[in-house]
Amino acid sequence: MEFKGLNKNATRMLTGFIMGTITMGCIMLGGVALLCLLAVVIFFASKEYVKILEHKGFYPSLKIILVSEAILAIITYFDRTEFVALALALCTFAAFMWVLFRGRQPYIANVATTILGFVYCGYFPLHLQLLRDINSAQYNDGLGFVVMMFTAVLLTDVGCYYAGTRFGKHKLAPVVSPNKTIEGSIGGAISAVLGALIVGAFISVCFVEVKWYVAFFTGLICTIFAQIGDLCESLLKRDAGVKDSGNSLPGHGGFLDRTDSFIFTIPVMYYFCKYFVFSNDIVNYIKGLF
Repeated sequence: MEFKGLNKNATRMLTGFIMGTITMGCIMLGGVALLCLLAVVIFFASKEYVKILEHKGFYPSLKIILVSEAILAIITYFDRTEFVALALALCTFAAFMWVLFRGRQPYIANVATTILGFVYCGYFPLHLQLLRDINSAQYNDGLGFVVMMFTAVLLTDVGCYYAGTRFGKHKLAPVVSPNKTIEGSIGGAISAVLGALIVGAFISVCFVEVKWYVAFFTGLICTIFAQIGDLCESLLKRDAGVKDSGNSLPGHGGFLDRTDSFIFTIPVMYYFCKYFVFSNDIVNYIKGLF
């Protein structure tokens, strides 16, 4: 799908600009704006996920997935994470009940892919609300780290593409994604770390100090899990025999295609910030063991 009068690259750039502007605006505003953004992305990503699995011959319940995601969205929006375990348990029971009473083969795969659906497409991305609102005595919120994360992930994509195109010789994961190379992966990692260091330095100068090593590890963590997330979505598509998750975004495929690099990165970044940056809970616990 392309905009009328624009070639593929121009369409991709225009779509990316529009998406980026809307996304950053919602992130800056936070609250309801961010919740609405996540709701739209998760809704379409979940539909694409179900379509991919149906192509494989599995039939996860889109209704169970969406209801489960709505419950988890409410919990994360109000930061009542103590209810997450209960919600996941109830949603898992619902997945089993749906298969039990619907009676459609393959039973095991349908239950498993329904549970995977609301965790992969819903609960993981919803950590963005938690990351945006996290705070401590040193940092008012997690906005700076969200910006750092988005910069690192986007530069990972750019760095992987250009380094892979220019220097790529050794395949990174030939079975899952034959076009990705080790050289491209290294180029993406370098770009991400440099980007995170620059954003971290900007935040330190203009707002609040961010240690250089915190920015370094932020960039490193983001690029590693962005590339893993990309490969994992490619794994799903290749196993199901589809090229793109959808065609909702001109020049970019589907919502799942565009957000795959963030799905694992967001929750990992949240827990990194929660336990290592905004507090020293785990460090202190390890010290206490000795």
